[in-house]
Amino acid sequence: MSDDFPITIFHNPACGTSRNALAMIRAAGHEPTVVEYLQAGWSKDQLRALLATMATGARAILREKGTPATELGLLDPETTDDAILDAMVAHPILVNRPIVVTPRGVCLARPSEAVFDVLDRRPASFTKEDGEVVSPG
Repeated sequence: MSDDFPITIFHNPACGTSRNALAMIRAAGHEPTVVEYLQAGWSKDQLRALLATMATGARAILREKGTPATELGLLDPETTDDAILDAMVAHPILVNRPIVVTPRGVCLARPSEAVFDVLDRRPASFTKEDGEVVSPG
């Protein structure tokens, strides 16, 4: 393992997609910094920086399923990014996961194999928790 390619994963251990992405990073030979964002929370500046690197808006990382997004009115097309970011800071569960940061970029690893796009190397093969075999090549 080497730390010349630093990786941070904003992780929810209760999420299978997040667990698979973390396992894929480790299978590629990296030990990432793991941030359990439900406990750590978010800052608005942190979210803005991630979104700027991803070249996208807040809706791209807004999680609807199992969150108060509907009740908070965040699905209304008129809701601003600023309002969505405020809600994400107040309710970290609103941020979809996992978000992976590497020297090659930032990605929302959904599906989990999207993490391979920001890694410097890939495992020869990988089997997800559900038994699905993905070809990282």
